[in-house]
Amino acid sequence: MDHTPLIHTFEQVDAQIVDLERILNARGSLPLQETVEHAMLLTKRLIIAYIADVGEKTLPAESDELLDVFKALVKSDPSWNTIRDNCRELVYYRNCLDMERSDALPQHPEKMAVRTLRHIYLFMKTRCMREERLEMA
Repeated sequence: MDHTPLIHTFEQVDAQIVDLERILNARGSLPLQETVEHAMLLTKRLIIAYIADVGEKTLPAESDELLDVFKALVKSDPSWNTIRDNCRELVYYRNCLDMERSDALPQHPEKMAVRTLRHIYLFMKTRCMREERLEMA
């Protein structure tokens, strides 16, 4: 099976996470709303690329809510629940911002959003490597 689209998605997402991490290290912060939205978008891209690669489920749209995209992933495979709380964390950040409740956010939520995104990426990458969808690096 050709895993090229999945491989490209992981490479692109990793490059964007590296950029976010580089900016955070240089500046100490990022714009919170944009960072959270970007982290959610990249997470959806990873999940959709994985679902497409497996080829057994209906593909959610990138415009769908993150938790709906996650539900498509976990349906009939509860082992993916490992990253459920990470996805919920990103949604929580966005909801706090939408409700103007930044006081309910942790310290440095933009850093936490990037770290959460990195965690999701690493978990999914490791799983894809074990499933031989991505080459061992």
